Parts: sequence; structure tokens; C-alpha cells
Amino acid sequence: MITYNRQEYDKFSSQDPAELLSRLKPDHVNWVNVDGLNRSAVIEKIQAHFNLHQLIIEDILNDQRPKAEEYESYLFVTLKMLYKIEGSAIDYEQISLVLGNNYLLTFQEKEGDLFDAFRERIRLDQGRVRKKGADYLLYRLIDITVDNYYNVLDTIGERIEETEMSIRTNSSEVTFAEIQQLKKELIYLHKALYPLRDAIGKLVKDEVTYIEEDNIKYFTDVYDHVIHLIDSLDTYRDLTSGLMDIYVNTQDTRLNEVIRLLTIISTIFIPLTFIVGVYGMNFQHFPELEWRNGYYGVWGVMIAIAVSMIGFFKYKKWI
Repeated sequence: MITYNRQEYDKFSSQDPAELLSRLKPDHVNWVNVDGLNRSAVIEKIQAHFNLHQLIIEDILNDQRPKAEEYESYLFVTLKMLYKIEGSAIDYEQISLVLGNNYLLTFQEKEGDLFDAFRERIRLDQGRVRKKGADYLLYRLIDITVDNYYNVLDTIGERIEETEMSIRTNSSEVTFAEIQQLKKELIYLHKALYPLRDAIGKLVKDEVTYIEEDNIKYFTDVYDHVIHLIDSLDTYRDLTSGLMDIYVNTQDTRLNEVIRLLTIISTIFIPLTFIVGVYGMNFQHFPELEWRNGYYGVWGVMIAIAVSMIGFFKYKKWI
């Protein structure tokens, strides 16, 4: 738990929620962060102290699409926190936030998040956070989470460029699998960003009790960021679909090249096979059978035919 106002700052850590809750200060902003959602006793004590609705607890403990809901005594927001792409998978978790009059509760499964630098800014009294209330703290946490989406999308953009180069130079089943993985990640981001746009839009457009009017402009800025992210996401989805088209066209082109080469080889050997077939017939009276240089003559004719056909194909730019 971090408690602060313009003059004071304190930070407490404990496995016992009762110890932390006893340190709540009504004239401070109280930020209570819970790591680990499998500790039911901790969750129950916090639920009882802040009188959280059971539906909120269910949303906190289960995977939910991003949303914002206003209750009588608090505002509930949940969204996806994206860290980075590890290998070919996005590292993410759900973070849930409950905003009250002078407190903000955050719930997440993993220990560690994107907010360490921001916590240090609070401690050092940098920026305007110590001059503002808990609703501004909510804005800053959402803003940091949304800004990290840019890093994830930039990584996906780089992978799209690398995959496109791979398709043009050395297309393979590995490249196809990479395209499929990119499509899955973009689908996940689609499911995370579009509901987030609606959730933040609700905070901006509705008259939410727990957000001061002066701070609405900050949430509007986050809303604009989400719209920009969605535009970038749609662009990357189109590019990924284009990658699939390029991959299929490249495979078709290579197949056509192979078929053309085999056709040319077959075409060259058709007259040669005909000549060999003719002179392979077992007749006693054969016109050229007694020629002293007949064997060499046949070879000369076949070589001349092959060279002539190859020259014709090159003239036509078929090879």
C-alpha cells in the first residue's frame, strides 16, 4: 500500500491485509495493490472492508473483457496489461481497479508490473500526481498500461516486416506458421482494444461520480490513444492478411516455375525419345542400319535438336 498527499508519502508491505488496512488515511490517497488472486482469505478481507459487490470479486478472479462499471460507492475498471512478446506469444495479465473516494485498489496475478517507475515518481513527488486525487492515479495507471500497447504493436510491426522478407527470400512452412501466429496475436489485441475503447469512452462520456471534471481531459487523451492503437491494429491486420496472399502467390509462383522447368525438359526429350524409339525397332531391313557412322549421326541429330530447342526457349525467354 502507498499512501500520499502533497506533503507526505508512506509505503507499506505486508502479507496480512488487516495490518495494511489499519494504516489507511482518510486525508491521503491510498493505493492498495494485491499480487496473487489465489489467496481467497486476503481477497475476502479486502472485500469486507470496502464492501465490494460479489460480482466485482468474480470479475477480478476470472478472465474478463475490458470494461468499466460504476457502483454506488466505487468505480470498477478492468483491462489487459500487456508486457511484451516473449518468443512468439504475448505476455499479458488482467488488472482490475476499484476507485473510491480516497482510495484505489488494484488486483493482479503476477508479482511485478509496469508501474515501478511511476511509483518512484510518486515517492520523489515528480509531476502532478501528488497534487491530485485517486481518480488521477487511476488515469495514470490506465495511461501507462495503454502506452505499453504501442511497444507490443511496434514489435508486431517489426515481425511483419521480417516475415515479409522471409517470404520473398526463403518461404517455408515455418514462415506460414509465423503468419498464423501473428494473426492469432492480432485477434487477441482486437479483443483487448475494442472493449477498452468502449470502457474508457464510458468514463469520458458519462458523468462518472468518482472522476473530477478537471480530470476528464486526461481520460479523453487516453481514449484518443486507444483510437490510434485501433487504427494501427487494423493496419497490421491488413498487412498480415497481405502476407498470407504474398505467401500463397510465392508458393504458386515457385510451383509454376517447377512445372515450367519440367515441361521444358519433357519437351526437349520428346523428339529425342521419338528418334531413339524409331531406331530401337527390331526390323531386319532397316534403311540406316548398315551406315558406318549411323550411330554418331543419330547423336548429332539429337544434340542439334536439343540445342535448337534450348535456343528457341531462351529466345522466347521461357528459361
